[in-house]
Amino acid sequence: MRIPPYYRSPSWQRFFSGMAVGAALSWCIFLYIHGVWMEEKSALIAKQKQDITDMTNDIKIWQDDYKALNEKNLEQLTIQEIKIKITNGKKYELDLLGVYEAEEKIKDDLSLFLAKDLEYVYKSRELIKKMIENKVIPLNGKRYRVRITSMVVYTTVNIQLEVYLDE
Repeated sequence: MRIPPYYRSPSWQRFFSGMAVGAALSWCIFLYIHGVWMEEKSALIAKQKQDITDMTNDIKIWQDDYKALNEKNLEQLTIQEIKIKITNGKKYELDLLGVYEAEEKIKDDLSLFLAKDLEYVYKSRELIKKMIENKVIPLNGKRYRVRITSMVVYTTVNIQLEVYLDE
């Protein structure tokens, strides 16, 4: 069996040459479109890389500023609140109102330290201790003094006290 000789017929020759020209033309169009797409994608990737580096630099700048502000704020912390707690009021059978009033009196004495610099208050610990321990508190017809058991100085000053009878 033999393959028929299509290459001799002009209609077949036109068909095959049209296929070859069409294939070459479509290949050129494909290469052009693919090239344009790749150029757009590579331009987009380059832009995104630039955006990422810019944003990374911005983040670094913001973090440096944030750290600097935090350090500056730590240097300038102030006392916001003073908390006083009398721990052994039950030992002397003191009522809650009397204990509360004593805590408030001491808190009023220490109110001058509110909004003061943290370093200033920390350096004044001994003064605070003397102010509190030299105070005589009258409760239920008796005179009491207090002793500091613990004092924590930060933005909130926490002081725990023990009450004892005054001689």
